Amino acid sequence: MNTSRRKSPRSRLRTAAASAAAVALAATGLAALPSSANAAADGIVVQYRTSASGASADQSEPWLKVRNAGSTSVPLSSVKVRYYFKADSASAAYRFACSWAVKGCANITGTFGTLASPTATADRYLEIGFTPGAGSLAPGADTGDMQLRFHQASWASLIQSDDYSFGPDRTTYGDWSKVTAQVNGSLVWGEAPAGNGPTDPPDPTDPPTDPPGDGARLFDDFNYSSHTDPKINANGWSVRSNSGGPGVPGATWAAENVTFASQSGNSVMNLETSTAGTGASTKHTEVLTQSMKFKNGTYASRVKFSDAPRSGPDGDRIVQTFFTINDLKAPMADDYAEYDFEYLPNGGWGEPANILYATSWETYRPDPWEAVNAHSEVRASYAGWHDLVVTIDNNQITYYVDGQHFGTHGAAFLPERPMSINFNQWLIDLEGQPSTTPRSYDQQVDYVLHVKDQVLTPAQVNALVGSYRSAGKTFEDTVPGS
Repeated sequence: MNTSRRKSPRSRLRTAAASAAAVALAATGLAALPSSANAAADGIVVQYRTSASGASADQSEPWLKVRNAGSTSVPLSSVKVRYYFKADSASAAYRFACSWAVKGCANITGTFGTLASPTATADRYLEIGFTPGAGSLAPGADTGDMQLRFHQASWASLIQSDDYSFGPDRTTYGDWSKVTAQVNGSLVWGEAPAGNGPTDPPDPTDPPTDPPGDGARLFDDFNYSSHTDPKINANGWSVRSNSGGPGVPGATWAAENVTFASQSGNSVMNLETSTAGTGASTKHTEVLTQSMKFKNGTYASRVKFSDAPRSGPDGDRIVQTFFTINDLKAPMADDYAEYDFEYLPNGGWGEPANILYATSWETYRPDPWEAVNAHSEVRASYAGWHDLVVTIDNNQITYYVDGQHFGTHGAAFLPERPMSINFNQWLIDLEGQPSTTPRSYDQQVDYVLHVKDQVLTPAQVNALVGSYRSAGKTFEDTVPGS
């Protein structure tokens, strides 16, 4: 498969419907919030008004301002604001739009999440975030108007009279505690719906840890001798050598740069990407399943990311991945699907430093670029080994890193067709490091697991992988073809 789609997960969709600039972007995870907070710690206050005050409406219009009532400057990129509402049906999908904003709509993101503990007035939320381009709020300053709105994807009328954060009489701006604000993940303003405090929802990593006894599975410990080992093809994998995207124009996909070695008793797959600062010298790597037969269920892998090259100068905008994907039948086709873990050790796509993304794709158009996706991210180093898990059921997509919840994306992004499972490492461009000195980067993979139509906790994944290794079984594939 030629995965030439690869663009920034922050890309935005603008639809023609009602001239709405519909954006589907995600939050930095859906971990439960503390139930309430005052404006004290970081001095953040959220003000609210509505320009659609009816009990029902074509679209809800929560207009917001974020004010810094503290004594120190606050980067807006560290601020997340949540507006809570009751979905019109369990299957309802929503779209966000920014009509106008003092800070510029291009600097405002919106995504929808699902509450861990639904109430009579809230089971979803809209989370508003800011790009670095929004700048900082000095003491006493506010964002000015953010004229925001959201609607059902079908444009059916929505009921807002039963929405937790809705205030029908709020026709002018005022402090509003039914909208919450976080700074760097800590709640600093507002009151979340009851039952959504940090100790209320169950921990998804809690026992049971016994591996499930049924369900079709793919497990591979990557116990191969080289990229030419005939077992690779026999076990359903392809080591990519065909040309094309993503990455640096003119680069090749070097099958010989996929190698295998024993580490601590386990066979580990290594993907090496190298360059000497030109397209012709750049070699990307990718390993993927031959079949697109994987859909709902649990996907897991243990992956080693690296912040520095194995040799040569650092600084390249490299992408290290574990993902599932199917083919785009036509621009903006609604049966496209893709679910990514992407680590950028040196930044890229507008990010200045290391960042880990988890992104769920609904669709895209390559030219001119247009995308519908949701992403969660953490700006931190992830160098070293990490357990990556993504689960897909009939309601949502949930991502975990090292047993901890990383993000959840809603029903609008669920897959319509089966997908392949992929690992690749590639360079976004050559602008991060202009040197012509040769350098190479490694991404390593310990194992991969898929359990069809079953949602496993990270603890259950670990138990299941442990059972394979205790039995000395290095490969199994009972997942039926699509």
